[in-house]
Amino acid sequence: MRLLRPPGVYAPLEDTQLLARVAREEPRMPGADVLDVGTGTGALALVAAESGAVSVTATDLSRRAVLAARFNARLRGLPIRVHRGDLLSSVAGRSFDLILSNPPYVASPGGVPAKGADLAWWAGADGRAVLDRLCVQAPSLLRRGGVLLLVQSALSGVGATVEALTAQGLRAEPVARETVPYGPVMRRHAAWLEARGLVAPGETKEELVVIRAVRS
Repeated sequence: MRLLRPPGVYAPLEDTQLLARVAREEPRMPGADVLDVGTGTGALALVAAESGAVSVTATDLSRRAVLAARFNARLRGLPIRVHRGDLLSSVAGRSFDLILSNPPYVASPGGVPAKGADLAWWAGADGRAVLDRLCVQAPSLLRRGGVLLLVQSALSGVGATVEALTAQGLRAEPVARETVPYGPVMRRHAAWLEARGLVAPGETKEELVVIRAVRS
């Protein structure tokens, strides 16, 4: 899928591709009202619109991402609504059948970065700064029987995500895994990750995991 991606907008990589494959096979997709949280270029929102969703909404904190997602949707003639806001703030009060998200999950040194481009991947020292917020906020927007699909690195604590979603009343489990070479951000932080004992010395790959959570 060729997409407009302005500087500073997250490029769809293996994590987006893995989640897209799972989303295309999701039984809840046909006829669903879908929300894509942290849409970036709009890649996952486009997958939803092309996979039978009846309505697709996308959100992102980045102004450039919002404009890119709107452009990519219009280029394909797909009626995707894109809103700017922090996680779910711009869709408060609404409900959805299916929520997709490829949130920032890279464990990173230092405080919150000032640059918008870095915000696309920054997730705090444990990789959970955004994941934990998403696990608390997303369940309340799911309709009965609704599904949350999110992708993260195994380094960011798959068990912690499952436990957090379970605490919100969802039935959560990993449904897909794929080991991929480090992306540019992971390569940049490899020495720091090794020093903290999060990865083995000389490691060059990480495991990506898709978690599916259902509101029963």
